[in-house]
Amino acid sequence: MNTDNYYPMEGGLNITSIMRQVYIWMVLGMLLSTVVAFLTVSTPLMDLAANPIVMLIAVVVEFGVVLGISAGFNRLSAGMATLLFFVYAALNGFTISIVLLAFDIETVFLAFASTAALFAAMSLIGYTTHADLSKLGTYLMMALFGLIIASVINLFVGSGPLDLIISIVGVLIFTGLTAYDTQSISRMATQMSWQGDAEIKIGIFGALQLYLDFINMFLFLLRIFGNRRK
Repeated sequence: MNTDNYYPMEGGLNITSIMRQVYIWMVLGMLLSTVVAFLTVSTPLMDLAANPIVMLIAVVVEFGVVLGISAGFNRLSAGMATLLFFVYAALNGFTISIVLLAFDIETVFLAFASTAALFAAMSLIGYTTHADLSKLGTYLMMALFGLIIASVINLFVGSGPLDLIISIVGVLIFTGLTAYDTQSISRMATQMSWQGDAEIKIGIFGALQLYLDFINMFLFLLRIFGNRRK
């Protein structure tokens, strides 16, 4: 029997079943984001999304929810972690709705399809590779901080070429982070103490990590393809 991807755990769990949960939660979160984004652009909710103050509040709450799930992993119940994840997914659908409205549907579809292909390939690599990607993760996080600084600077400079460079680098960073996070999640699953609702919590935590990779990769690709509505 091939045991490369099987790790004995309490209760007979294995890494494959845990990763399956991660992807299921991630897909459910993305479906919720899609529904909320569609409702926002097709209802009076768009007036709220167009309000800078409302949008700023939504983004701040999103950031707080991500921090809450990440920092409170050991203290949160499975139910609360699940609720926070879906709150984040709904808020994300609301906040990106105004971005999606600025692009042609063909561009949105092309960016999404490209993201899905890149994500699937890199997540598979992260799951199956025997190479240790921890050092890669360190470099990618350093590059991410540099990218954030460059993005802030470009808000004031407004350089088109710099925006393109930022977008390309952003795609490369989150492509690499997808592989790194997938490996990190699978390793975390093998090292946890499997008691109570830990299985659900690792599924939620992993889904959040990969969801963030996917959505950021998608937004950067959208900026690269960039056919805006007239």
